[in-house]
Amino acid sequence: MRLDTLLKLAGLKKYIKNLGEAPDITSVCSDSRKADSNSVFVCIVGAVTDGHTFAPAAYGHGCRVFFVSHRLALPDDAIQLVNTDTRAVLADLASAFYGFPSREMKVIGITGTKGKTTAAMMAAHILNRSGIPTGYIGTSGIIYSGKTIPTVNTTPESLELQRLMREMVDSGIRALVMEVSSQGLYLNRVRGIDFDTVCFTNFSPDHIGGAEHPSIEHYAAAKHKLFTDFGAKYAVYNADDKMSGYMISDFSGSAKISFSASDSKADYLLESSELTRNDNQLGVRGTVRYEEKEYSLEIPMPGKFNLMNALCAVGATGTLGIPADEAFAALSDVTAPGRFQTVNALPGSGAVFIVDYAHNGLALESALTALRKYRPRRLICLFGSVGGRTKLRRRELGEVASQLADFCILTSDNPDFEEPERIIADIAAAFKPGASCEYVRIPDRREAVRYALSIAQDGDIVLLAGKGAENFQLINGNRVPYSDSSALLEYAAATV
Repeated sequence: MRLDTLLKLAGLKKYIKNLGEAPDITSVCSDSRKADSNSVFVCIVGAVTDGHTFAPAAYGHGCRVFFVSHRLALPDDAIQLVNTDTRAVLADLASAFYGFPSREMKVIGITGTKGKTTAAMMAAHILNRSGIPTGYIGTSGIIYSGKTIPTVNTTPESLELQRLMREMVDSGIRALVMEVSSQGLYLNRVRGIDFDTVCFTNFSPDHIGGAEHPSIEHYAAAKHKLFTDFGAKYAVYNADDKMSGYMISDFSGSAKISFSASDSKADYLLESSELTRNDNQLGVRGTVRYEEKEYSLEIPMPGKFNLMNALCAVGATGTLGIPADEAFAALSDVTAPGRFQTVNALPGSGAVFIVDYAHNGLALESALTALRKYRPRRLICLFGSVGGRTKLRRRELGEVASQLADFCILTSDNPDFEEPERIIADIAAAFKPGASCEYVRIPDRREAVRYALSIAQDGDIVLLAGKGAENFQLINGNRVPYSDSSALLEYAAATV
């Protein structure tokens, strides 16, 4: 594609006059190692590195076309196109370069502090069961056409996102359900995507400070963009969350669809719920009213909040024409790896093992509170906290676990460059002297899992929190292969 053609398609035609002879372009990149003589190199300022510093390296690989936020000391034959928002430029170029793939499928975007992953995987499950080939993008990776590809961010960078969508379309995918993180909105990763339906699960303080959001207002405003900036036709929202009014306040699409456990005027109303338990499996069932009809819903995942996630998913897929009864029936065998996932590690033992991503105080409180309702003999919690983050999160985790669990196993999560023992000490400091919840410290997470298996008894519920479906531990800057669920099954097999 000629560069001038690409710029026109991307809405950047004002730069054409600065080109001279427009070269052919075969790639758009923000990684200098991937640049060549037919590339456009876009300089992105990240949390750790500034892409402008790598422009000379891209030039050395033959690249001569650069989008920059300020002019650089490059040789005279380098074409420097200046735009203060190069992230927006990257998204616009990527959308055009890959042929606007979101226009060729139905796209559902789900945002919220909690529940994004589960609701998104539920929606994708419903659509696939209904005969619509559907992809998923989110914290659990990229899943489509039998493939599962890990991803670093919940919402990938715009260039990667557009490439993935093009691959999905070309492989026959006709719908996409994606988690849309606040960072994905704030940093223009989802710019250029045509969303058909946008969803809001809930809101609570998170991702504030450091390289994330400077304030809770900034965090909320970033999520609000999903409902105002992408031309969606439908908005599905949790009427029980006090922030829902703000989220949908400026939505101008065709319809706003609500779900609730308390508002009788909601489109989808959860009228009743009941916890279920069968040996090593926890679940929940409920009755839902929709359009004056009652539907039964039962899912093999614990917690009433998962019924709310299910309502979000059913509401979202309903906008694409999936009948409610078909959607509810499809959820009878749904799973969401790493999201309140039951791992049948010790069949017949009566001990239940749950793997969940809960990695902050609020999420852990929600998880432990939900599990306590199943009346376990003991509620055991294995968890740690990430390195390089605020100690406030560690204190919150410790306080919640010490109050809601019966026994805790303090271990490592993603310590990165911090000593796991130091992180564990920060968590342990929140356990008040004389607290009824005792704990042990086992820095090696694998050994911690082995210990949890060794002490689990009939009637116990063991929560492995923090890692979810992650298949690595971040240690000294390296991703070391590791999975909570795999570790559970591996050590359980060794004990048989």
